[in-house]
Amino acid sequence: MASTQTLKKFSSIEELQKFLGQSIVTRERLASALQESGTFYGGGAPPPSFLEKSPSGMGATLGSGPSAASPQADKSAVAPTVGPGYSTTNVQVANVDEPDFLKNDGKYVYILSGDKITILDAYPAENASIIIKAGIDIPQGQTLQNMFLNKDRLVIFYQDYSQDYVIPQYDYVPQPIYSPKTHIVVMDVSDKHDPKIVHDFKLSGNYNNARMIGDYAYLVTNSDLYDYNRPIVPYVMESSRLVARPDIYYFDNPEQSYSFTTVTSVNIFGQATDNSTIVSKSFLMDPSSTIYASENNLYITYQKYMPYNYYQSNSRDRFFNVILPLFPQSIQNEVKAINNDDTLSPSQKWDKTSSLLEDYYNHLPESEKTQLFDKIAKALADYDAQIQRDTQKTIIHKIAIGKNGTIDYISKGEVPGRLLNQFSMDEDGSKFRVATTSEYFSQYRNYRYNNVYVLDQNLKTIGSLEQIAPDEQIYSARFMGDRLYLVTFKQVDPFFVIDLSADQPKVLGKLKLPGFSNYLHPYDQTHIIGIGRETNENQFGGVQQQGVKVALFDVSNVENPVAIDTYTIGGIGTDSEVLNDHKALLFDKGKNILSLPITIAQYGEPVPLPAEGDGKASSDGSNASSGGAGSTAPDIMPPRPYPNFWRGFYVLGIDPQHGFTLKGTVEHFKSSSDSNGFYPQYGIQGSRSFYIDSVLYTVSINGMIKMNSLDQIDHEINSIDLGASGGVINYEKPMATEGNSSTLNSTSEK
Repeated sequence: MASTQTLKKFSSIEELQKFLGQSIVTRERLASALQESGTFYGGGAPPPSFLEKSPSGMGATLGSGPSAASPQADKSAVAPTVGPGYSTTNVQVANVDEPDFLKNDGKYVYILSGDKITILDAYPAENASIIIKAGIDIPQGQTLQNMFLNKDRLVIFYQDYSQDYVIPQYDYVPQPIYSPKTHIVVMDVSDKHDPKIVHDFKLSGNYNNARMIGDYAYLVTNSDLYDYNRPIVPYVMESSRLVARPDIYYFDNPEQSYSFTTVTSVNIFGQATDNSTIVSKSFLMDPSSTIYASENNLYITYQKYMPYNYYQSNSRDRFFNVILPLFPQSIQNEVKAINNDDTLSPSQKWDKTSSLLEDYYNHLPESEKTQLFDKIAKALADYDAQIQRDTQKTIIHKIAIGKNGTIDYISKGEVPGRLLNQFSMDEDGSKFRVATTSEYFSQYRNYRYNNVYVLDQNLKTIGSLEQIAPDEQIYSARFMGDRLYLVTFKQVDPFFVIDLSADQPKVLGKLKLPGFSNYLHPYDQTHIIGIGRETNENQFGGVQQQGVKVALFDVSNVENPVAIDTYTIGGIGTDSEVLNDHKALLFDKGKNILSLPITIAQYGEPVPLPAEGDGKASSDGSNASSGGAGSTAPDIMPPRPYPNFWRGFYVLGIDPQHGFTLKGTVEHFKSSSDSNGFYPQYGIQGSRSFYIDSVLYTVSINGMIKMNSLDQIDHEINSIDLGASGGVINYEKPMATEGNSSTLNSTSEK
């Protein structure tokens, strides 16, 4: 197959099958050639073959489903009501919402837990109560993952596994397979006591991530082909109705493995009978990983791996490009003559070559042979390290997302290294900026360093800064306008300020201090908040992580950033969800509040064994002593102590001149080391905090919501136990018939 970087579209299932069939033939031919030459082939057999039995059956024309209609903006959305000020989900990009299990609108709070949704009347806090708690009929063992809130609509995502029957390759009995499906449930919550399901779309594949821009939700899913000869292509269903069969796009350059990455847009206020409510397109590529979204573009990324045939085909290149040039010219000429002899098979060529080399070795003094082998080993190590560097890259796909839900592929690019998370990427005007860590290995050393790349609107690299902080890796990154703030770590925390005002990035300044930051958050244009861990050096010279550390950096002098203050919470055994999930953070400069969920588990002093002569009885009633000649060890072993356990929120104030002050803590759970069953129950996915007006609302993983005054944190206004409130009756899923919307059956609390 001739390889290009041009995006193409399959016109039919048959064309897709032909493309995949050619990729199988290419692999099999390579395997045969390598086996004939005696080269080890570890690529494995093609993926197991399955026959499909689904709405996306063979012979269908791709893109022929209802999704072919152009989406139109819906005019029925109602403007939001004016009310008290309130905080929303902490997101990366303004006006680009991210899904979460908790949302609020300044009056009502919506929380997902397990298969249930809870709606609370949260304001005013003094009268806060649960309005309804309803179960959604999802398969046992699955959970509602997260959601968007847009005016009086919720968009809820969850995943299940549908059973299909297929006949495995060379078998005759149909066998069940379980393929993942992602659900998009659009719920009308204009009547809080009687929510209604408007849509329940079912898409092929695993949920990857989603974003909401305006009145459209954008979802990325990944799905396997299952069988290269008869692939199961993506589709969108609602009840028994086929809503869309996405067009499938591809590049004809080979990939390590193929799967479908599908991008779907949903008009949140679309009508049940409007085919433009949902638009979906699929791309044949490696499975998508981290995504980034601006208001205009969606960026899908994944790590590029070694080609499946790399180690087999590369053995020949290594021999001719690295090993052979280290031999005398006469040996090189003889080997090349053997290789150019078309009358010899590959195995015969290698037999003659190996005999030639063995004869050369036998005439070498042992010292020269050892020297030659060492020289070859080092050259191969350098060669392999360079190959790793050149092939370990991040692939980036850019897709334009229109205001009316359109999805248009723009371009493809790649950069060396791997991403840490979504904050390693940023769009600024027509430019796209990326921070990566490169890491590869050789026999003699390990290589690790960090990079920053600037790409143009077509994802072509126009600027780069490489080899930042050798032997360290990125722990956090934050792009702010024409600056990048970067934290790397190995023994101490280098905080870098990088200039991005021109195409070529450059380091302006850096600061080193103990510990590291997992997450960076802007305070204002000249101050950055870092949240991570304190560290110290242990007795072996290594690094030991301590408590959760919050740092305030002053970057007004970019060449000399300064740590204004640090605040450390707890020690070993202290954790915060913010270190792994930015949505767990509440920060509001105007309210002067930084709220962090904190968990502390600390063990007390060990329980001592009974001392000699202390009169304590052993299990048999006798007085046993410990230590000393002839003494008998007690047969009562000391109990393993429970840790002192605390869960709640630390609420800090921030002064850019002086640093942090503790405004108070909100305790959600506490137990002492002598408690039995000290671990708290888990009721929801995580911990969140938000404010409405002058009240701080904190929600903990054990299913408790507390309301405290922002002016006096230790003043609790109200609390609700989410786990113990309300009954649940599962509702029946809606039928996809015109004008029909289903009602949730539930228990309400007035």
